[in-house]
Amino acid sequence: MEKRQKAKIERQKKESLNNFSFFYLFTFYFLLSAVVGCDSLPNIREIQSSKPTATASPNSGSQTSPSNSLNALEKSIDQQVNEYRKSRNLPPLTLDDRISEQAKIHSQAMANGKVPFSHEGFEQRVKAIAKSINYRSSAENVAFNQGFSDPATQAVQGWLKSPGHLKNIEGDFDLTGVGVIKNAQGEFYFTQIFIKRSRYGF
Repeated sequence: MEKRQKAKIERQKKESLNNFSFFYLFTFYFLLSAVVGCDSLPNIREIQSSKPTATASPNSGSQTSPSNSLNALEKSIDQQVNEYRKSRNLPPLTLDDRISEQAKIHSQAMANGKVPFSHEGFEQRVKAIAKSINYRSSAENVAFNQGFSDPATQAVQGWLKSPGHLKNIEGDFDLTGVGVIKNAQGEFYFTQIFIKRSRYGF
């Protein structure tokens, strides 16, 4: 009888030990899996910080950089583009305030993070321009940069090295508008819109 009881007690001890070992191994495996899973996730903070942020206020571009400075950059863009067109025996583009207004609105939206750095809303901008200018064709170049002593030249040089942007600069257009905005992070956003008036333009 005593032998049976001792054997029974030994079996219970072994079962308890086995259960404990299984629980320990399962817990260790679970914790290890959790650590590996976290390490395999992308760094979301880095991904977000690589995009324009929406920390600037709607008027921050004008506040962080005097309007006359931004106007000088806009004129510089226009001048450099026309100088390039002249070197290719192309007629100069006439700077139009109505077009520049739409270009500046888009640069402001990109600078504030309301829209991504892109051509988003281009059709709406052209429709707004069409209310006062009867046009035949249109195009748009955008750019942004930070930390350069001459951001306007940096933007134009980037466009000239890009086949798609260069095609617009050399295109059959006669009007243009330029909008430059600087946000609170010190990033400059550029938009240049190209317009070809129709024969009966007004």
